[in-house]
Formats: sequence, C-alpha cells, structure tokens
Amino acid sequence: MHILGPTPDLTDCLGVLAQHCDFISFLAYFAEFIVMAPPDPIVAVLGGEALLPCRVSPAMSAEDMELRWFRSKFSEAVFIYQDRLEQKEEQMAAYAGRTWLVRDLLNQGEAAVRIQNVDVSDNGLYTCFFRKGGFYEEANLELKVAGVGSAPQVHITGPEEVGVRLVCTTSGWFPKPQVQWRDLSGEKFLAFSEAHTQDAEGLFSVEAALVVRDSSVGNVTCSILNPVLGQEKAMDIFIPEPFFPQASPWKVAFSVSLTVLVILLLGAGCYTKREHSIKVREMGEKEALCQAREQDRQTKEEMLKDAAILQEELERRKSTYLAAWRKAQLYADWRSNQSILMEMRQEEKGMMEDEMVGWHHRHNGHRFGWTVGVGDGQGGLACCGSWGHRVGHD
Repeated sequence: MHILGPTPDLTDCLGVLAQHCDFISFLAYFAEFIVMAPPDPIVAVLGGEALLPCRVSPAMSAEDMELRWFRSKFSEAVFIYQDRLEQKEEQMAAYAGRTWLVRDLLNQGEAAVRIQNVDVSDNGLYTCFFRKGGFYEEANLELKVAGVGSAPQVHITGPEEVGVRLVCTTSGWFPKPQVQWRDLSGEKFLAFSEAHTQDAEGLFSVEAALVVRDSSVGNVTCSILNPVLGQEKAMDIFIPEPFFPQASPWKVAFSVSLTVLVILLLGAGCYTKREHSIKVREMGEKEALCQAREQDRQTKEEMLKDAAILQEELERRKSTYLAAWRKAQLYADWRSNQSILMEMRQEEKGMMEDEMVGWHHRHNGHRFGWTVGVGDGQGGLACCGSWGHRVGHD
C-alpha cells in the first residue's frame, strides 16, 4: 500500500480492533482500499479480445479515481482514465484505437480494460493502478496469448536405407507448439527430429521428420499441440508396404557372407595376435637368455683376465724373490770367503810380520822392501834407487 497523505491515528486503529471488525474492514480503515487482480493468468486467443479486470476492496465507487493500466514501466500506458474521461496523451501507440474501459461496475469499484485484435506483442505482464487523492494502490496480472496454427501436412519424402522417411509441416502457432508422432494404436514414436522458426509477427512454424522402420505399422499420425490452449491438430498418413526397402536375395546372401567374413576376419585377427604375442614372448626370452650368456662370458673373461694378471704378478714376485735369494746366497758365500781370507791373511800376517815387513836388502847399491798389494794375494818386492825412484816387481 502507498500513502501520500496523513496516516490514521493508532488509537483509532485499536478502537476498530476492539469493535471486532474483520481484517478487510480494518485494512480498508488503515489504507483506505487495496487493489485486487486475478491470481491466474488471463488467456486470450490471437486476433480475439482480452479483458484485464481489477477492483478495489472494500467496494467503493471508482468513478472519481485515477485508473491506469501499464506494462513494465508506469510511462508505458495501455489505458488511462482520469477526471471521468479517457486520457490518450500518454497512451502507447500500439494500443491506440483498440482499448477501452468497461464501466458497468465502476460505481462499485470494479473496472476492466478490453483489448481488441490481440497479437503476440500483447503477451506478458500488466499492472493496474488506482489512485484516490493522495493514496494509491496497484496490482499485477498476466496475459497469455495463444494461437492455433494451420493443420499439419504429412508427406513421404522417400525410402531410407532402414525405412520410410515422413515429414510433417505446419505454421501460425503461438507459443511454440509440441509435436507428437503416433502409430495406429496410439503408441508414440520417440526418435524424430524437429525444427522451429519464428516469423516477423512472432508466430512459429514447425517441420518434424520421422523415419519409420516397421513395414507393418500402417497408419502414422502427426499431432501438433498448443500447450496453453490444450488444442491439437493432427493428420495421419498410410504407408504402403511396397514403399519400404525390399530385401533382395542377393542382399541377404551378401549380408550373410559379410557377417561370416567379419567373423572369420575377427577370428584370424585374434589368432594372429595370439601367435604374434607368443613369438614376441619367445623372442624376449631368447634375447634375455642371450644377454645372460653374454654377461656370463664377459664375467668369465674378466675373471680369466684377473687370474692372468694375478699369475703375472706372482711370477714377477717369484722372480724377484729368487733373484733376491740368489744375491743373498752369493752374499753369504762372499761373506764366508771374506772371513776365510781375513783369517788366512791374519795368520799369514802373523807369521811373516817379523820377517817380511820393513826388511831391507841392499844389492848393487839398491834397497829392496816388501809391499802389500791392493787385490787379494797381491804383493812383492819393491826396489828403490839411490835417487828415490821406486821400481816394482810382482
């Protein structure tokens, strides 16, 4: 509710409640009135008339009120009543000349706008607006426009590989219609295609196609339904059995042969795949065995090589050891011989020291003396001349 003027005193409202007034009376006392519109959509047929009624509650005269019906905006006026006259200045051009106010019950607060020549553009929501002085109220209502188009036309377009193709066409429907295909028993065909187009006036055309595979179906019906009005238009067609593709003997034989061939090919493919898998597995096992043998051979070669290196090292060490042992033996023999020679020399030295060392013999003016040689067993007489030169004789 909308209040432009002063609001009633709360004590007055409580007084009204104390008098056990009903809700509508209390609401009317508090808000002066409310505007009511039909809760369900209003249905209008294309080209016909539509009535958009509204009323105030509680009932009171609306002759001196301002009444307005508009679309989505307040300025989009469908009809305006003010000062007991129709006002055309703010009215939309699309509604000029085809709307008027039904005033029969205006003195009881009931009014309605009638629209002639309803078209698709009239479909949608409306608001009715009532104002009295500084107070106003409004309500919303819906107008559903519906139109039934032409009767469907069904024809056979030709045989398909799997059956006969039917096409159903119709036009002039609003809103978008529903298509059904049925056989003679009323059973629906679910697998079909349909295409919808909309012309400049907003009306729908439909083309639906169905492929019938069963040659015993006989009659087929194409049904077009308006979902708002619940009205239906239908047409049936009889499909002669010769229209269906005939299965010739050579085609049957070809189909059987093809089936057998496919089975044989599948079997051969499975067998080939199995044999290939076995060969691949065997090749893999052989390759693994060869790799193992090669690895063993390499391992043996490495072991033999290591053994040869070890044998060579042993031989080298053995040779070194034998050489060292021979040197040690020779050294030991040499030491032994040296010891014997040293003893013999010492004995010889002891025996001849007094006789030989420093012995001098003069003969024909020369002096002779004994000298010790450098090597083992070396020594001899030495003769020195009178002038100091030494002449040796081994």
